[in-house]
Amino acid sequence: MRKLLVSEFMTLDGVMEAPGGEPSHPHTGWVADFHSPEFMTYKFDEIVEAETLLVGRVTYESFAEAWPTREGAFADKMNAMPKLVASTTLTDPAWNNTTVLQGDVAEAIRAEKAEDGGPILVAGSCTLVHTLLGESLVDELRLMVFPVTVGSGLKVFPQTPEKATFELVDCQPLPTGVLTLSYRAV
Repeated sequence: MRKLLVSEFMTLDGVMEAPGGEPSHPHTGWVADFHSPEFMTYKFDEIVEAETLLVGRVTYESFAEAWPTREGAFADKMNAMPKLVASTTLTDPAWNNTTVLQGDVAEAIRAEKAEDGGPILVAGSCTLVHTLLGESLVDELRLMVFPVTVGSGLKVFPQTPEKATFELVDCQPLPTGVLTLSYRAV
């Protein structure tokens, strides 16, 4: 059985939108001020651990535009690893090793998790993350909480009357004030 890991950049006010310079938000690029060697090591270790990348269409399009032109160990891993995309509109993915999930996303992810193999890593992908959380498919939630508020934007957690409980499994402060938190679904 494979583990599903959701890894998100998040502001203190819970926003995950536009961390890297996407034009959709007035405070886009809010992660840039907090980069450090420790930050890069954390993200590199995470991508090395993962066997498969799972993203929604919007994140896929952003990644597919950026990663194929980059070089280095991180880019090599991103470009080589199998990628799954949850989308009803993407039909011809150009980024190598990409498969578009067909049919019900939750069922497709349950089937992927039931197979043998390493962890499935989800990054970004707000709508997909909300679905995965709502379907109780997340095994581990990794949040990099940045010491900044941006006031508005897409949130990591969906608006729902449902309660979900998580167990803290790791907590590390980085020198820039970023806090890495890892929670296991209970």
